[in-house]
Amino acid sequence: MSEVRAGALPPGRRSGDAGKSPHGQGRWPAKGGAERPALVQFGAGNIGRSFVGQLFARAGWEVIFVDVNPRIVEALNRERRYRVVIKRNALPDETILIEGVRAIDGRNTAEVAGAIAGASLLATSVGKNALPAVFPVIAEGLSARLRARAAEPLDIVIAENIRGAAAIFREELTRLLPSDYPFERLVGLVETSIGKMVPIMTAEDLAIDPLWVFAEEYNTLILDRAAFRGEIPDVAGLHPVANIAAYVDRKLFVHNLGHAATAYLGFAFDRRFTYIWEPLEAEELCARVALAMRQAAVALSREYPADLSMPDLDAHIADLLFRFRNRALGDTIYRVGRDLYRKLDREDRLVGAMLLAARHGLPFDAIASALRAATDFRATDESGSLFPADRDFAEREASRGIPAVLRDVCRLDAANPLDVRIIEAVLKG
Repeated sequence: MSEVRAGALPPGRRSGDAGKSPHGQGRWPAKGGAERPALVQFGAGNIGRSFVGQLFARAGWEVIFVDVNPRIVEALNRERRYRVVIKRNALPDETILIEGVRAIDGRNTAEVAGAIAGASLLATSVGKNALPAVFPVIAEGLSARLRARAAEPLDIVIAENIRGAAAIFREELTRLLPSDYPFERLVGLVETSIGKMVPIMTAEDLAIDPLWVFAEEYNTLILDRAAFRGEIPDVAGLHPVANIAAYVDRKLFVHNLGHAATAYLGFAFDRRFTYIWEPLEAEELCARVALAMRQAAVALSREYPADLSMPDLDAHIADLLFRFRNRALGDTIYRVGRDLYRKLDREDRLVGAMLLAARHGLPFDAIASALRAATDFRATDESGSLFPADRDFAEREASRGIPAVLRDVCRLDAANPLDVRIIEAVLKG
């Protein structure tokens, strides 16, 4: 296993001194007196550490994680570094040592607000359900920043798998901020497309090191070029695009859809499968997954002809299927398929892609087949337990039949002609 050091501290500083800025704003002077830029990263989970945090640390930024997991916060402040292990088929693991990091407990709102006031950039990767708890402290930090640095904007990189994320952030933050806060001038809401795959760490892995994280080699963060209020950071791996909506939908309706279809069709085919690569070894299943992905891709190309060409989308599908087969990553069917309430929602990967195809008069039967399989998805974790919300789904929703799931979980309306096409395709099986 090879090891690469990233984000090393400036000369003369020990790892235990990280974050002790003489300016009290979360940044320290680097070599030559220039200040080292600081990223405040909400969420020290898998994407926060393996993707966003490591990109900026490797570019020489200080990374300040904000999280409510006391074990993670304590460990980051004790170690001031962590390991990202890159998993690749038929190749040795590569370990990247991420240094120059620290953490703040997210419940310490005064300290978090102070870090935001002095930050060069802010990012979130906490998940949709945790955002309501994050918005108030971000608003407090923006107010503190206005008092301290009135003319300096702050860009927020929204590393969440959410469609229309900028609109959600704008609505919530402007509601919390004073009515005269110059939001459009001072806050950039930068949507992203998160394509990196990070598996669940097992209890056995975390017993070895609670901070290390496994990830695939893919390391490109696609983001909205036009949304920045300040300069776009000079950080390797950032890929600004002109039409972020096209790439957010590509991620949801090709990548996420293909991943989910693999899990749901694979589980229906053989409940003994554990890893996401296993269904793709069956030629018939791989063809069904690829067809579902291509049906969504054709709809996307019709929706975004200037941004997403079919040759590029076909190449993207081939690359994803190759990455899904990464045995070394150890990604499980359980992780990829769990959380049915969210993944079967009208705006999410399966129903959303079918609605897009239906609006363009295109076929979506392969996607409908994956959705039908999802209603019977009961994969369990390493301890043999269902995801808690999926246990509720099985008992309260699936037990009443597929029509009830389509109505109450997928939010499809039998009075809407477009929705009726989806309902009929799923029921036809």
